[in-house]
Amino acid sequence: MEIGEKLRNLRVQKNLTQEELGERTDLTKGYISQLERDLSSPSMETFFNILEVLGITPEQFFSERTLAQKIVYRDEDSTLYYDEENGYELKWLIPESNEKEMEPVLLTFDKNGEYKTFEPSLSETFIYVIDGSVSLILGESTYSAKKGEAMYYQATEPHQLINHSKGKSRVLIVATESYL
Repeated sequence: MEIGEKLRNLRVQKNLTQEELGERTDLTKGYISQLERDLSSPSMETFFNILEVLGITPEQFFSERTLAQKIVYRDEDSTLYYDEENGYELKWLIPESNEKEMEPVLLTFDKNGEYKTFEPSLSETFIYVIDGSVSLILGESTYSAKKGEAMYYQATEPHQLINHSKGKSRVLIVATESYL
């Protein structure tokens, strides 16, 4: 693979246009285009500046292995947060999910546990109940789901998820990135 093609692939993975990459590196869109087509070679300083903006080290750039898309995530890749006061444990299943379109999390409620209230957004949310039962307060309405059932909604109103079971409940939540 040529250097230009690798630069282009990284830029696309970071959702940057040639113009945006140029602005962040003080280069022109035309020059970025020339680099990506291997019609020009950058100075070392310029090359390192581009890699820094793309969030990658030179070692990672030249290693075929690190540029591959990660597909399988293991338990040790996840991050846990326990909120004792509100009675829930949140497990981020994909470490860099805050940079992605979707954010999958595993939420385990203690008895009487409740998750925080979220403000309205353009986010879409999918919830699958693995164990127990939960209630979703969406605006002025309340919806309940038990083990094996799912909920799907647009988060256009304030919303909160609470444990509706007499014991623990566990749900898988996948929410899209939201911008208002």
